[in-house]
Amino acid sequence: MAQRDETTTQRKGSYSAPALDKAFLIIELLANNPQGLLASEMATALGRSLGELFRIVVVMEEAGYLQKSRVTDRYTVTYKFLDVAYRATPARKLVVTAQPEMQALAAAIGQSCHLVVLQGGEGLIIAREENPGVRGFALRVGASIDLVRSCSGSILLAFSSEEVAERLLARAAALRKEPVGHGALSTRLQKVRADGYVLRESAVTRGVTDISCPIFGFDGELLAALTVPFMDLIDGSQLVSIEDACVELRATAQRISVALGWQPPGAQAD
Repeated sequence: MAQRDETTTQRKGSYSAPALDKAFLIIELLANNPQGLLASEMATALGRSLGELFRIVVVMEEAGYLQKSRVTDRYTVTYKFLDVAYRATPARKLVVTAQPEMQALAAAIGQSCHLVVLQGGEGLIIAREENPGVRGFALRVGASIDLVRSCSGSILLAFSSEEVAERLLARAAALRKEPVGHGALSTRLQKVRADGYVLRESAVTRGVTDISCPIFGFDGELLAALTVPFMDLIDGSQLVSIEDACVELRATAQRISVALGWQPPGAQAD
């Protein structure tokens, strides 16, 4: 269970909306406890009385933002938050545009793929396509990604503006338990910018090689990272080689970017 922390139990500002403030605290607490929490556990973690939180929790459940397990009575956050985020941000257009291309990519290479956007000091998976074959490896929608260690994070940092990248690293450093290692990271990001993509062994999962490419928007702004966690099968029965998968991924990322209004370097507007 999350520990009580003054930064999570009290907010300071010019205006006060106690019920809304408590709702935000509940959301953030449950986001860090995906296994779910009892209402009493939430009250303890936030230093509040059960009576203070219970009505708010019930209202959030009735609105569809929280769900209660019939077995454990624990509350968890629902995907309604993600749905609202899609409809209220550019993520909706991004996902709608990318999804057909991601489906085609997964079918062509026999591997899963996922789309990652920036969220605070982390990456957030907003869409995925699983390998349509018998075997596969995929990350869940809504999962958070470490910007410093991950392949997707390297893309998001490398192709963000210098100002944005510095701000992201400051936030990421606050979330991590280990040093960022700015020197080594800077060298790695320079290579990523020069290559235009990342291909390296997963920092988390054995037997998986991550490949990632940037997705750009109309004004050349980085929108997302499109990533394939390439699972190398022992019997060699994968549809394509990792080199061919990289070629397919880069072509897919470029088609999505063009569909979102990006013009490749040297392209002339009509």
